[in-house]
Amino acid sequence: YHCTGNWREDHGQALFGVAVNPYLSDTDTLVFATAGFNRVTVYQSPQQPQGNTGSNEIEMVQCYADPDPDENFYTVAWSYDADTKKPILAAAGVRGIIRILSPASMSCIRNFIGHGNAINELKFHPKDPNILLSVSRDHALRVWNLKTEANIVIFGGVEGHRDEVLSADFDMSGEKIVSCGMDHSLKVWNFNTENIKEAVKASYQTNPNGSKITFATVNCHFPEFSTRDIHRNYVDCCRWFGDFIISKSCENSVICWKPGNLDANRNEKTTIEDESTIIQKLDAKDCDIWFIRFSMDSEEKCLALGNRTGKILVWDLDVEHPSDIRCSVLSNPKCVSTIRQTSMSRSGNTIIAVCDDATIWRWQKN
Repeated sequence: YHCTGNWREDHGQALFGVAVNPYLSDTDTLVFATAGFNRVTVYQSPQQPQGNTGSNEIEMVQCYADPDPDENFYTVAWSYDADTKKPILAAAGVRGIIRILSPASMSCIRNFIGHGNAINELKFHPKDPNILLSVSRDHALRVWNLKTEANIVIFGGVEGHRDEVLSADFDMSGEKIVSCGMDHSLKVWNFNTENIKEAVKASYQTNPNGSKITFATVNCHFPEFSTRDIHRNYVDCCRWFGDFIISKSCENSVICWKPGNLDANRNEKTTIEDESTIIQKLDAKDCDIWFIRFSMDSEEKCLALGNRTGKILVWDLDVEHPSDIRCSVLSNPKCVSTIRQTSMSRSGNTIIAVCDDATIWRWQKN
């Protein structure tokens, strides 16, 4: 990869979130959004053919400033309106309100209020663009329906997280959710139970006149799987990698692991704590502070993670054996601030990174 430009946002505050719109093909323009301070900003930049170090223009398309100056956005996620196919952007942060923005109509079209505290991450369902997952400082995960504003499920409670939930991810089929948080634990929740499937279906119903019906939110207190064996500190980012899970803490490493043991025939539990199998540990230098998040391309071939010293570590995951995974380090002498999040274009040709000093960096594949 080589660096093809950097920009600074004028508010000078830390940028915590960035997301490239994954629904645009790689031949289109690259569109991405950043979150930081009380702003969500949408940019576009032409996708350059690989190897062409051509012009670096990047264009700010829209900037949404929250009416509350105390808002601080931590996370953004893209989806689209299933009927009009227009893009939709969800953002949330310290105030615990989810803003649903429509870049097409340049307005905030919905607000979801329910979490009792800050929201640390948002994720859309891989198959249903109306289903949004949010995780919060209030120890819970919530799933919402964008169309009807119903809060479909709350994951948390008895066996839920005991502290802030920092990150979560749907698997490719959208049937399972992995979540992690400050209680050092990772939990896998089943989003495919009959109960939840019924609730998702019911969440689409409205009264004949189109008004909202009172919707009974499903409470799910019990994850399918829970472990505290992987990390010994805050777990601040987790992603599915096929049936495996990749997660990180502030311990200078990224760990690829699998719930359960590798022997598929042994189903009965042997201990109270669920078993897990660590497959590979990737060393990540200077990743010793929390709330730094990694990203993968859509084919899960590579993983990009920023660190405290402004470098991006990129691992090639497309290998025969986990021990063959190699890391390359992207660094620029001007990029010295903590990189909070990276986001990759669909093909992995472009990486966008955002930093604590309000700068945005773009890297293109050579």
